[in-house]
Amino acid sequence: MKNTLKQTGILRGKELLSCPGVPTKKRMNQGPVAVIECVQEIPCDPCVDSCRQGAITMGEDITQLPRLMEDQCTGCGTCIAGCPGQAIFVVDLNYSKQKALLMIPYEFIPLPKLDSRVKALDREGKVVGEAKVLKVSHSKRNDRTPVVSLLVPKELAMEIRNIRF
Repeated sequence: MKNTLKQTGILRGKELLSCPGVPTKKRMNQGPVAVIECVQEIPCDPCVDSCRQGAITMGEDITQLPRLMEDQCTGCGTCIAGCPGQAIFVVDLNYSKQKALLMIPYEFIPLPKLDSRVKALDREGKVVGEAKVLKVSHSKRNDRTPVVSLLVPKELAMEIRNIRF
């Protein structure tokens, strides 16, 4: 079966759910929370330092995968720009009955315009739907990594990982 991360380079299904940085469905339905899709055991820990709530831990070995302490995460999104691998997102499945809020890192230019409609892409870069741009945060605090907040169909919140105009 050629659908594993090792074979395709794309994180899917059970592999995604087995990441120690992915919150439970119950927690995702309670409000905004970080989703850490980091699967590379490399020496990297900026996400730990960027979290003011102490919700991201790594352990003593800097090559361990980051672990999300979901009960401590407020979904503030400061960790998104802190990840050099662009592997952290914030998902709020409690945003509305049919829509979710999704915050993603976005390092392309031009930046999307507020209130614009964009194509929503999955991890493979395939169009899976449409999203509305709610906010573009491009502050110095983000270390030159803009964070784009999107309104997306709730059922696609864990699939959408990028956008295209």
